[in-house]
Amino acid sequence: MKRLIIALLFFFSFNSFAQDTTTYYFIRHAEKDRTDPSDTNPKLTSKGRQRAVKWSEVFQEVSFDAVYSTDYSRTIETALPTTNAKNLKLIKYDADAGYSLQFQEQTQGKTVLIVGHSNTIPQFVNAVLNEERYPQIEDNDNSNLYIVTLLADKVNSVLLKIE
Repeated sequence: MKRLIIALLFFFSFNSFAQDTTTYYFIRHAEKDRTDPSDTNPKLTSKGRQRAVKWSEVFQEVSFDAVYSTDYSRTIETALPTTNAKNLKLIKYDADAGYSLQFQEQTQGKTVLIVGHSNTIPQFVNAVLNEERYPQIEDNDNSNLYIVTLLADKVNSVLLKIE
């Protein structure tokens, strides 16, 4: 399975060498601390921090141009191991803005990681695809990796489960 994942990541990142190709990698934040139900900005659990490091290992062979995260502790903590490993600055984005014209212009021709939430990531992916393909992520599922590649008028996507 690990070889298949590496092959897929390599395929999508190899395609991003074409100047006009844009490749988006979308993940939901890792496991958040649910001990305080009133906490609207919880940090990651120990398991979540481990998953965040695992994501950076999964993305080891991907040459990201940018890493985007919403402005929440759990998404930032999920993105930081990859951001640090790639020597990139974390860019915060507004999930409500989603796949805006400004975002499209900023990321055109680049390979980008986007970290969000169970409801915002599928919405974002669907906006890029211009169709309702992916439903909201189950609340206990932190394993989805969506890869979307845009080249001219062609859009391809794949959903992987990374445990």
